[in-house]
Amino acid sequence: MAMMKAAIFVEPNRIVLDEKPIPDVGPLDALVRITTTTICGTDVHILKGEYPVERGLTIGHEPVGVIKKLGSAVQGYREGQRVIAGAISPSGYSNACLCGCHSQDGPGTKHGFQPMGGWRFGNTIDGAQAEYLLVPDAMVNLAPIPDGLTDEQVLMCPDIMSTGFSGAESGTVRIGDTVAVFAQGPIGLCATAGARLMGATTIIGVDSVPERMEIARKMGADHVVDFTKGDVVAEIMRLTDGRGVDVSIEALGRQETFEAALRVLRPGGTLSSLGVYSNDLTIPLDAFSAGIGDNKIVTTLCPGGKERMRRLMDVIASQRLDTTPLVTHRYKLDEIEEAYDLFSHQRDGVLKVAIQP
Repeated sequence: MAMMKAAIFVEPNRIVLDEKPIPDVGPLDALVRITTTTICGTDVHILKGEYPVERGLTIGHEPVGVIKKLGSAVQGYREGQRVIAGAISPSGYSNACLCGCHSQDGPGTKHGFQPMGGWRFGNTIDGAQAEYLLVPDAMVNLAPIPDGLTDEQVLMCPDIMSTGFSGAESGTVRIGDTVAVFAQGPIGLCATAGARLMGATTIIGVDSVPERMEIARKMGADHVVDFTKGDVVAEIMRLTDGRGVDVSIEALGRQETFEAALRVLRPGGTLSSLGVYSNDLTIPLDAFSAGIGDNKIVTTLCPGGKERMRRLMDVIASQRLDTTPLVTHRYKLDEIEEAYDLFSHQRDGVLKVAIQP
C-alpha cells in the first residue's frame, strides 16, 4: 500500500507528522498532489482542542497542487493540471447548495442543510497538510490556476481571501461607505482589501502589531487604530465625527471585539462577523439600541466552490490585489510541527506560513 506524509491530529495540543495510506479515488473524486498549503487560525483552534475533530484526521483546508489522478466520471480536467480547491468543498446538489448556502451543505441530511457542512477538508474528511489530498465532487470544487500565477499568489484564495472578502460582501459594503475592520490578521487584512474593492471610501483598521498595521495601510486602510493606546470605540467615533460606521467587520472571534464592532455602528448599520468564537457572546443592551436600532448582525463561513475560486484568482491575475506579503514564513512539510509552534504562538511577526513538500 502506497503511503504519504500527513499532519495528523492526535489529541489536544498535539498535531504530528506521520504516514497514512494515499487515498483511493472514487468516480467523482480527484487526487491532488499538494505543492503548497498553509496553516489557518482554525487549525490552531483544532490543535488547542477548542474545535473538536476526530483523532487521526489530517488537518488543513487550503490546497494548491497538481491533479495526480482523476475519477472515472470526472470531465473537463486533465492529470498534471495545476488547481486549487476552496476550504469549503460543497457537494453542489444539496438543498443548501441549490439555494446558494454552499457553506451549510447537507447532502444526505433530511432537509439538505447542515451547519458548516461545506467545510469538509480538515474537519470531517482528511485535509491538505499532506503530500496528497482527495478532493470529493471534483467537478464542483477544482479550479484551474491561470497561467503565470505562482502557488503563493493563489495560496490565500481557498480560505483567507474568500473569507475576508465575504465579510465585506455580507456586510453589503457600498460605494462611499465607512467601514471598520477589527483585527488585521490575514482574514482582517483581506476584509480591508475587500471593502476597498467594493467601494468603501473610509476604512478604519484595528490592531496593535506594527507589521500588521503597516500592511493594513497597503491593503486599503485609511486609518489604523492601535487598540493598546486608548479607547477604540471613542477613537472610531472621533474619526467619523460621531456618526459611526456603515459596516463593521469582526475578524477575531472575541467578546471584546464583537462588542466594540457593535458599538461603533451608526443606526441602521451592519455588523459582519467573521470570527470563530470559542465562548458564548453577550449583546449589551445599550450597544444594541434595545433591539430597535435597525442594525443587522450577519455571520459568514468562507464561500467555496470552483466559481468562487475562479473569481478570486481573477482578482489576483488582474493585479487588483497582491496577497503575497501575507506569506511571512516558509517551511517544508517535514517541518510542519515547527511551523505550528511558530504560528500558534504568533512569534516573529508571522501572518501566514507556506508549507511545501
